[in-house]
Amino acid sequence: GRLRALPAGKKPAAEAAAKGPGRESGWIDLGRIRVSVEPPREWAQMLREGWRLMRDHFWKEDMAGVDWEGVYERYRPLLDRVGCRSEFSDLMWEMQGELGTSHAYELGGDYRPEPSYPLGLLGADLAWDEEERTCRIAALPRGDSWRPGHDSPLAAPGLGLAPGDRILAVNGAKVDRMHPPEKHLVNQAGLRVELTVANAEGKRKRTVTVETLRSEQPLRYRAWVERNRALVHERSGGRAGYIHIPDMGPRGFAEFHRYFLAEVYREALIVDVRFNGGGHVSQLLLEKLRRKRVGYDTQRWGEPVPYPFEAPRGPMVALTNQWAGSDGDIFSHCFKLYGLGPLIGKRTWGGVVGIWPRHALVDGTITTQPEFSFWFEDVGFGVENYGTDPDIEVEILPQHYAAGRDTQLEVALREVRKLLKHR
Repeated sequence: GRLRALPAGKKPAAEAAAKGPGRESGWIDLGRIRVSVEPPREWAQMLREGWRLMRDHFWKEDMAGVDWEGVYERYRPLLDRVGCRSEFSDLMWEMQGELGTSHAYELGGDYRPEPSYPLGLLGADLAWDEEERTCRIAALPRGDSWRPGHDSPLAAPGLGLAPGDRILAVNGAKVDRMHPPEKHLVNQAGLRVELTVANAEGKRKRTVTVETLRSEQPLRYRAWVERNRALVHERSGGRAGYIHIPDMGPRGFAEFHRYFLAEVYREALIVDVRFNGGGHVSQLLLEKLRRKRVGYDTQRWGEPVPYPFEAPRGPMVALTNQWAGSDGDIFSHCFKLYGLGPLIGKRTWGGVVGIWPRHALVDGTITTQPEFSFWFEDVGFGVENYGTDPDIEVEILPQHYAAGRDTQLEVALREVRKLLKHR
């Protein structure tokens, strides 16, 4: 992280080397450097380098039949009309998009910092009660209470808040129909705020202090998974287990094992990869799901332990949808190829040419080159730009969504009951 300049053949004294910047030590004060950037010249070099990286790393030498030289000649003149960094980004996306291949991204870059006024979030569903003219807590989802920022601030110990309770003011500012809590929570993300609250009847008025969330995603995700899991347990009489895999990276790997170790001993298993963001661990998870019980290790004072260990006990079904992509595509397709059970939902995204992002352009931009294309024994390269079809197609219609019904999960439960019945 430092730079020094010395005459060739000269070594500074030890005490000089320990000094700060200067001629005696040779250290250069990099903080004094000022750089003048001419964005149009940068953009011209970046477009050419992005084009060249794609030429040299794309998975097919013939560029999938696209005249890549011709593509550059067509897009290069448009640089003269680019007026800002975001327009250059559009140009790069459009040029790379000529290949018609997934995972051809342009990310980051030298953008001016934008003003930010993040909303402080309370991790609850709020509703305006027109009859009582008050704001109520409609629902209080629960997440991982032991992890900071992963549970509702309104569910913190000692607050005593519950659905139906009223929120009367935020930091002393009154809450009404025209001034909901969100209006008073602008630029309050991650800060401690005071809420004036009362019980459902408007009594026991008091002030509580909570620390707002910057994001509700971890909380809402955990509440959704636990709701699905509870529904599967209830409607299957405890016979079926449920696992959701949000992606095929470290988080998805951890989520799989968080639930797999508890659910694998039930008689059936629903594996949900809807909304899967992709990654690279699908084969590790499929290895576990493919395990077949061929024996048991029995003991006098405990239950039999299956062999191999952690092998599924009975039938499985998988759920997928149009938002499952990349390694989520691959998992869904291979679940069918391995004959692990029916695949239910909607056709997947259709992007299975992988990337290895590692080449930064001059302003920090990363462009990706689709380098690793997947071939399968049944469809060849056909999953790319198509996806994989479910065995049973189920659409969640708008009226089902509005009513809080997950029709895809309902069909998965129906199929599980059928499979258990014919075991």
